[in-house]
Amino acid sequence: MCGIVGYIGQNEALPVLVNGLKKMEYRGYDSSGVALVENGKIDVVRASGKISALEQKLKARSLKGTVGIAHTRWATHGAPTEENAHPHTSFDGKISIVHNGIIENYASLKGKLISEGVQFKSETDTEVVAHLIAKYYSGNLKAAVLKALSKVEGTFGIAVICSEEPGTLVGARRGSPLILGIGNNNEFFLASDVSAIINYTQKVVYLDDNDVVEIKDGHYNIVTLNSNEVQREVENVEFDADAVAKGGFAHFMLKEIFEQPEVLRNTMRGRLLTAEGNAKLAGLDTNIKELRNINRIIITACGTSYYAGMVGEYMIEDLAGVPVEVEYASEFRYRNPIIKPGTLVLAISQSGETADTLAALREAQQKGATALAICNGVGSTIARTSDGGVYLHAGPEIGVASTKAFTSQVAVLAMIALLLGRQRRLSIENGTDIAKAMLELPTLVEKTLKLSDDIAAIAKQYSKAGNFLYLGRHFNYPVAMEGALKLKEISYIHAEGYPAAEMKHGPIALIDENMPVVVIAPKDSLFDKVISNVREIKARGGRVIAVTTEDCHPLDEIADHIIKVPQTLPMLMPIVTCVPLQLLAYHIAVLRGNDVDQPRNLAKSVTVE
Repeated sequence: MCGIVGYIGQNEALPVLVNGLKKMEYRGYDSSGVALVENGKIDVVRASGKISALEQKLKARSLKGTVGIAHTRWATHGAPTEENAHPHTSFDGKISIVHNGIIENYASLKGKLISEGVQFKSETDTEVVAHLIAKYYSGNLKAAVLKALSKVEGTFGIAVICSEEPGTLVGARRGSPLILGIGNNNEFFLASDVSAIINYTQKVVYLDDNDVVEIKDGHYNIVTLNSNEVQREVENVEFDADAVAKGGFAHFMLKEIFEQPEVLRNTMRGRLLTAEGNAKLAGLDTNIKELRNINRIIITACGTSYYAGMVGEYMIEDLAGVPVEVEYASEFRYRNPIIKPGTLVLAISQSGETADTLAALREAQQKGATALAICNGVGSTIARTSDGGVYLHAGPEIGVASTKAFTSQVAVLAMIALLLGRQRRLSIENGTDIAKAMLELPTLVEKTLKLSDDIAAIAKQYSKAGNFLYLGRHFNYPVAMEGALKLKEISYIHAEGYPAAEMKHGPIALIDENMPVVVIAPKDSLFDKVISNVREIKARGGRVIAVTTEDCHPLDEIADHIIKVPQTLPMLMPIVTCVPLQLLAYHIAVLRGNDVDQPRNLAKSVTVE
């Protein structure tokens, strides 16, 4: 996996392909390559490392052609080498393919092909598909793709070209996103991410699972893997190309951290009914009566979205009195979850393409549950598969380490908690207080962002630390987990988040003068308990960075560093307290000279299990 671009039209394909790859650099990758059809043959150029390395190789070549495919790879099968980079070409040189996903039965297919005399040049599962298509090719590329994919088990988003059909481009998907872009003057595009083609068209078709698209002679045709012709809706993408520019910030991640006040406004706009102390979420309108009768909620997600779900658990149980469980999506469907009538499954994914979360959502539906989604990716697979849901409206998030998606996810969960609470036991007065407090959040986050320089000064003292511990209680325990994750992702410093009281049950053994401890301690009902934890850390020589609230002074004489943020309702504090932790991770990573937007080994949208 990572990024796919394809082009067919009247113009030179190479500039479109390279530009598309650059637009997807934020997704994380370790190699790249392009393939073009010209004069009855396929030319392929690949390179390990950044796209700049590919561009250097392309300067030495004169690649021409109006049909081509390109790819950025995040290694799954085989090391991130040039030999394993995409595109892969078949044994006879006729077929070239790029692929996202995992071919689960590739070993058996490879063994059979080897027994037939096919020689492999890479360690990838993708090369198997290239050889299969060539094996079945007899003058019709689409037919060969259909036959090959009938033998394949697993997930794929692919784009395929053929030297003998220079005017044809074929794409297919199952479990990995692929978008058809419709341009002017018989131009067409394939992409795994709309950002790759948004400079060329805003008219797209989101292919469904098991769709195969053939683009030929200025037209496109979509069939299923069973060769049944289907029609898919052409949609206009509401996506601003300028939104993916850095806008004067040093990194996309920093830009996105500072976008959070506006993101929160967009997420809440028109959804909070202050006078009624309620929330109106259009994506849940068809489920509103059913929501009254649910007696259990399972939230399933991965990574940052999982920690947002943990905050949601506290919120929903507190306001609505409905039992909530939060499960890693990667584990959910493999443990035969018990789902009885009255169970709601809520899947959270920034991209809407996370493979594990999608699989969990489908498992929930298979077991009869209503499955709703919270995601940012409009038209994404999860959005289209779910029974309903809520879009974040956070705008494109380019930095691999999620920031603004987390705060908008928590804001959406707060609105869902408010909606469920008003259906059950929450009074209009309390609902109104919560709605009013939510509308103040953008201003509170703006005020918190002004602490960036102070946090950068703290970061200088700890940029060479080898380990960090993050502690929080209740609503801020998930914030501790998320803060630790941010530091791990972009600074490569080992960090762990714990409930503050659990420190005594093991982690306290690690405390010494070399162990910085970040404590999230707003003034709330558990504040005195956290103060006791801080004293235990200081008694063992630990160094404490405390995130607390304004007009709260007990930590002033105890902690080594104080970061004071504005006060809000306890259930909403995570939206404020997470911001200093994002900034701390960012500034430490910059001081360590790391690639903040594209941290090593990570991909923005994990579309394989």
